[in-house]
This record gives sequence, C-alpha cells and structure tokens, in this order.
Amino acid sequence: MITFDHLRCKNLFIDFLVIPEGITSVIGKNGSGKTTLLKACTGIFLPEEGSIQVDSTLPRETETGWVNEFPDRNILFNRVPDEIAAALRFRQVPCDEIDVRVAALMESMGILHLKERLMRELSGGEKILVALAAALIHRPRVLVLDEYDSHLDAKKVGEIERIIRKSNVPYVIRCTQQMETAALGDFVIFLEEGRINYAGTPGSVFAQLKNTPFYPFSWRIQE
Repeated sequence: MITFDHLRCKNLFIDFLVIPEGITSVIGKNGSGKTTLLKACTGIFLPEEGSIQVDSTLPRETETGWVNEFPDRNILFNRVPDEIAAALRFRQVPCDEIDVRVAALMESMGILHLKERLMRELSGGEKILVALAAALIHRPRVLVLDEYDSHLDAKKVGEIERIIRKSNVPYVIRCTQQMETAALGDFVIFLEEGRINYAGTPGSVFAQLKNTPFYPFSWRIQE
C-alpha cells in the first residue's frame, strides 16, 4: 500500500489515503494538485507535514519510473536502445546484461522494430513508448505517468495499457485528462483544490461525477 497520513505538500492536503496495488488514475481540474500528488509519490517533492510511505518505505528509497507528457524534454541519447538503457548505465550494470535486458524488454513491448532508430526520427507515440521502456527497464516498484496520453489516439492508449498491465509493476499512478483512460484503472482519485473529494473504484467515483464533465463519455452513451 501507498499510505498518506496528514500530508501537506505544496498545494496538496491529504488527511489519510491508502492507494492499493494496481493502476490508479488521478483526475481533477488543472491546478487541483494532480502533479503534486505524483511527485510526492516519487519523492521529487517532500512533505512539509505528515508522511507518505510505499509499503512502509519512503518514496526516495523506492525504485520509481516516470513518464511525462513531453518525453522530448528528457531525451538523453540519440539511439533508442541507449535511451532505454540510461538508468542501467547510470547504475553501472555490465554491458552484456544491459544488452540482454533492453532487447528482452523491447521485444515484450512490441517495439523491437525501433532498435536501429534514432530518437529524433520517432513519432510522438513512439517517443512515449521509448520513455515508458526507459522507465520500466530498472523494474520499478512505482511507475508514474503524468498526462502521457494527452497527444495519443485511442489505439496507442490501448497499446500502452496492455504494456502496463503486462509489466507487473505493483503501483502505477497516472494523471490524465482523458476520462476513458481513467476509467480503465483499478482505483480513481478525484482531486479538487488540493484535496481528495472522492477515492475508490472507478464505478464508485464516477457515480459521484455523473453530471460533470469528468464522467466517461462511453459510460454515458451506454446508459
């Protein structure tokens, strides 16, 4: 469990919250505290008051992976395999092991065809996939996705959903403005002005948001 206890961090105030294993979708208006919550979960932001723990461990002591909306801003290497391997190289993992792990991960994600490509040649969707691979290569316990789906079509979002499910990362926490994506999660958090209004299963949370813009369109047309 990821546990928040009397947390105060930037504009975020959480009296108590438990995030279970699985995929958690974080939704709310701009400025509601979504990105702050994500950064608190990874230890980028430290609590000003209270605490947050990942299975009784501090976030900064937990292996985490991060994918943001604009992967271009974080590209470190020219070649796709080198970009994916970055975290392993920084940990001085032996080159032979790196090659094996990168090839295995790319094959499992269905992106082995990108092996000889340069990062600048990739489409936006392909860059997201490479960023996701780079976040997964060191086998994180927490994977954070900050509006990664903003510029992706439904097919690409579905492809990434399949990869995330297959990865077996214990905690996936994603911030999204797409309610169709949010509804695919196991747990949903709805933030407003830095506080949690609703948290629970997609069915329970979206039932409270039925007459708002946050209700999934596909759910609406099925009723």
